[in-house]
Amino acid sequence: MSDRETDALDGNAAAGAFGAVFAADVTTAVVVCAGCGHRDVFARLAVYARGPGVVVRCHGCDTVLARVVETPDSTWVELTGSASWRLPS
Repeated sequence: MSDRETDALDGNAAAGAFGAVFAADVTTAVVVCAGCGHRDVFARLAVYARGPGVVVRCHGCDTVLARVVETPDSTWVELTGSASWRLPS
């Protein structure tokens, strides 16, 4: 087991940061990986929150699906590893 696997949390750990960006509960959002097409509910994705931001990775291929970094004057969001996000109404 790699250090990355042992450091991983589930998507619930990132729900606050991403929920603030989307103004919604993202735990039930279905995220599709742009790298391998794997679909998963946000709450089950691998989350790494030990760095300066929050990183969400695909279980299928380890692609970075999304990142959120908060600075004193900005919130940075990157979603290029995601093909799509389906948020419930």
